[in-house]
Amino acid sequence: MGAPADLFSDHGRNLRQGGLAGLLRRAPVQVQPEASVRVALGLMREKRVGAVVVTDPAYGLPLGILTQQDVIERVVLAGGGLDEPVAGVMTGGVVALPVSASAHQARLALARHDLRHLVLLDAAGGLAGVVSRNDLYAARSFDTDDLVEAIQGAGSLDALAAAAGRVREAAGDMVAGGGEAERVCEWIAILNDLIVQAAIDLAEREFDLPLVRWCWLGFGSEGRLEQTLDTDQDNGLLFLPESKVDTENLRSRFLPFAQRVNALLDHCGFPLCKGGVMAGNPRWCLSLAEWRGQFASWMSSASPADLLNATIFFDLRALSGDTGLAADLQDWLLGAAGDNPLFLRFMAANSLQAGPPLGRIRDFVVDRESGLLDLKRDGSRLFVDVARIHALALGITETSTAGRLREAGEELGWPAGEVEACTEAFDFIQQLRLRHQQAGGQGAANSISPDSLNELERAFLKESFRQARKLQQRLQLRYQL
Repeated sequence: MGAPADLFSDHGRNLRQGGLAGLLRRAPVQVQPEASVRVALGLMREKRVGAVVVTDPAYGLPLGILTQQDVIERVVLAGGGLDEPVAGVMTGGVVALPVSASAHQARLALARHDLRHLVLLDAAGGLAGVVSRNDLYAARSFDTDDLVEAIQGAGSLDALAAAAGRVREAAGDMVAGGGEAERVCEWIAILNDLIVQAAIDLAEREFDLPLVRWCWLGFGSEGRLEQTLDTDQDNGLLFLPESKVDTENLRSRFLPFAQRVNALLDHCGFPLCKGGVMAGNPRWCLSLAEWRGQFASWMSSASPADLLNATIFFDLRALSGDTGLAADLQDWLLGAAGDNPLFLRFMAANSLQAGPPLGRIRDFVVDRESGLLDLKRDGSRLFVDVARIHALALGITETSTAGRLREAGEELGWPAGEVEACTEAFDFIQQLRLRHQQAGGQGAANSISPDSLNELERAFLKESFRQARKLQQRLQLRYQL
């Protein structure tokens, strides 16, 4: 199952492992607002870059960005002069991300705002550097560009639903073409994130939302960037009241909006969560203090229901709104979980209750009635659970399973070859899930017959389960279970 030429390059794979900071190999090229366009072009040529950042001379904060394409369109073709100041032709109101942001967040920002360059900020809010579309992508296919345009141009629910249908078809084509699961899932996540944001934009037109900080959260597989072709909604809403007495009033105003977004997404092919894990449910439309209290309650009691909730809600990611609120919640959660080794031990013991379906006589232990293997329950979940526990214990902000395993392996000193074997095993199981869903359509879920696999696939699957068992053994040893 070789990896095809798809949305991301090997360079992109390295980026997923190292974060955006790994792309900043030079100091940012910057000019002050009064500098001429001629000077800016000279710097671009000298430094061999496609853009310069216009910064505030007093504080060094980014004010705008000027690209070579901007100069062509706004100066040359418009009949302007090269000696006019860049302040008059730059793109102001720059879209910026902290340098600690993930590659997914950067790719999503490029797609959402149709950008070729993205400004990165350091911890103090100053200019850290610039990354380009080429830094983040090997190439963008016309299909992807068309899909992004269709999503962002959807002015009605029916248009958005049609765009969402095209995304599912294109995702199925990628899977049929043998796409590497980690790449395909992130491609799906980028476009699904855009669909969620478009649905929120449509709903916002219908409601007068409170003027407070709020954020739409994704949980579970959506939070891990691991949505497959068969997925429902797992989301919540986080808001920050100005005082405690405002909480109930704000919730009553956010709930109709959240319920409308849930309904829009359902119409777009993302079924309502049967377990009610949705922002339109009052249980999951909470203030920052309430979310912290809910997480703290789960960690203090660690009942079976609490541990089940932890497997869903502890994989959280901001999808829209004030992403800083989600970052604050995640930082608090990682700190609280890391300081609670007893809870982590309970989580580890819970995850070890089920092992990989490897038989002593036959290759696999299948369901007696159906003769099938559940690739999610008995396969990918084993990797997901172990990775989550290590992330909580080590304060890892990465939410994807492969990313967590890579960072945990580096932190804990695992041999690089073993880490690679684990991530490849997880990717193979995910790829089988995607292929099975693509072949059977939505509703095919995750159960397969081992007899449907060829000899090589059976061998790969057996080795993948062995890698899951090794991960579980490491966890068992770490927590002395």
